[in-house]
Amino acid sequence: QVQVVESGGGLVQPGDSLRLSCTASGTIFSIYAMGWYRQAPGKQRDFVAEITAIGSRNFAGSVKGRFTASRDNAKNVTYLDMKDLQPEDTAIYYCYASGKQRPEEPFFRQWGQGTQVTVSS
Repeated sequence: QVQVVESGGGLVQPGDSLRLSCTASGTIFSIYAMGWYRQAPGKQRDFVAEITAIGSRNFAGSVKGRFTASRDNAKNVTYLDMKDLQPEDTAIYYCYASGKQRPEEPFFRQWGQGTQVTVSS
């Protein structure tokens, strides 16, 4: 089993910054990528960012230049640093980890429960 847990959400004002953390734990051979999606009320879940084990990063256009991603491979932790937050960034942010529990097994993608980010004055 693999568990993914997010933390760091909260209520902030427009223009503020916030850091989300995500930790994967359990039986893990290797994590190839960790990333984030978000879901605003009444909307679909949208891609936000991904960072691979070798440090390649990909961001949604709406957050490029404002959000950065980093990762501690040894601890299976990823961080999403968000700056200049706006009301439209309000959503539940979900983290995922993609990898293998054992070399011979297929890839998994495990999701966390989500953390709420609310941007409001």
